[in-house]
This record gives sequence, C-alpha cells and structure tokens, in this order.
Amino acid sequence: MPTWLEAGFWGCVAGSALLLGAAVGYLARVPQRLIAAIMAFGSGVLISALSFELMDEAYHRGGFTSTALGFLGGAAVYTAVNVYLARQGAMHRKRSGDMQPSEEEDSGSGLAIAAGALLDGIPESIVIGLSLLEGGMVSFVAVIAIFLSNIPEGLSSAAGMKRAGRGPAYIFGVWGAIAVVSGIAAVAGYTVFRSFSQQVIAGTTATAAGAILAMLVDTMIPEAFQETRAFAGLITVAGFLAAFALSKLGECR
Repeated sequence: MPTWLEAGFWGCVAGSALLLGAAVGYLARVPQRLIAAIMAFGSGVLISALSFELMDEAYHRGGFTSTALGFLGGAAVYTAVNVYLARQGAMHRKRSGDMQPSEEEDSGSGLAIAAGALLDGIPESIVIGLSLLEGGMVSFVAVIAIFLSNIPEGLSSAAGMKRAGRGPAYIFGVWGAIAVVSGIAAVAGYTVFRSFSQQVIAGTTATAAGAILAMLVDTMIPEAFQETRAFAGLITVAGFLAAFALSKLGECR
C-alpha cells in the first residue's frame, strides 16, 4: 500500500470514532454524567498524546524555537477561528445538554457547529500523516489516542444536536463528512510536508499540538467539568495514564 494511502486509511480509522460516538449519542439515552466522564477521560488521553507523541517529537526534530513558535501559533489560530465560530452559534458544539441552539433560535448555527467540528478534527488528523514521515510507519499510539478521544467528542456533540432538534441526516452527515475529511487531512499531512525541512515539520507538529490543547480547554474540558465536578480531575488523569502506558508499550515494540 502506498504510504500516502496508508495515511488516509489511518486518518479515516481515527475519524470513524466520531461517527461511532455520534451513533451512540443519537440512538441511545446516555446519562449526561456518563458522557461527561467519557469526555474527561478523552481529554486526558489527548493531553498525554500531545505531550509525549507530539511536543517531544517536535522538539527532537526541530529544537525548541520551532516547537515553541508552532505551539503558540497553533493555539492562537485555533482560538481566533473558534471565537468567530462561537459568535455564529458554535460555542457549545460539544455540549450534550440543552446548551446548543436550534436553527430556529440562531439561524446559521448549524453550519457554524459543523465548521467548528471540522476545525476541531483537522489538527489531529494532520498529526497522523506527519507521523509517517519518520520511518514510514504510523504512530499507532497517536491513532489510538485520537480514536479514543473522538468517541466522546462525537457522542457528546450528537446528543446535544439531537436535543437542539437537529435530525439524523444533519448529525450523521456532519460526522460522516468529518471522518472522510480526517482521512484527507492525514494524506495532506504526509504528502505536503514530506519534502520540507525538519524545522518546518517540527513546527507543524507543534502547531497541531497547540491547536489540540486549545480545543481541549475551550470545548471538551468544560463539558467534562460541568457534570463530573469533583471527579473530573481524577478521570482525566486516568485517561492521561492510559495513553502514557500506550506510548511506553509502543517504545518496547
């Protein structure tokens, strides 16, 4: 299998977890506290992955300057776009309760929510493609971590979309499209950057890490804390430990 096609495959695999989570969130009556707990666990998984898989890799590739500039730049760009989309009605796109506006309450919010979900997923997918630049093998730790964190993202958001009155065509159309775009973004991560210098690759990896961390604080962690309260920290730590264990198992292979 060509390497670029492999990147697309793994990107779609990780992105498919969004569709899986959305199906559970739409078809089953999952308690909000359980959704929040899963969200907290997924947040811990992603924090661990960006710490040990992304930032550490970026530092060893390009040094501190490229890594720091990319990390801050990714967070800044994500925040700027997220602020704009929040004003269009996408602020609570990952909330499972009654906080998402319906189209009747806020015209255009449906499109903003879809764009926001896309914004959240692209940095993660690019990382998968970038991981193939080192030795031609995908980072299975990154794929697993993104897959695990995508399930609660899709679950919580789909539950909120359903409560806001959005139908199955919209909900599954959004998450199905994002799963496909995840594969395309992973291909781009490999094909676009394979001819660039180590510093550029390092900066791009760190940019994705910064965007992911900003996304966690802006969208996932508030949902996790809203319902789990005192247990949010403990559950997040459990997710972090799970991904950390995966990274160490990957080093032993």
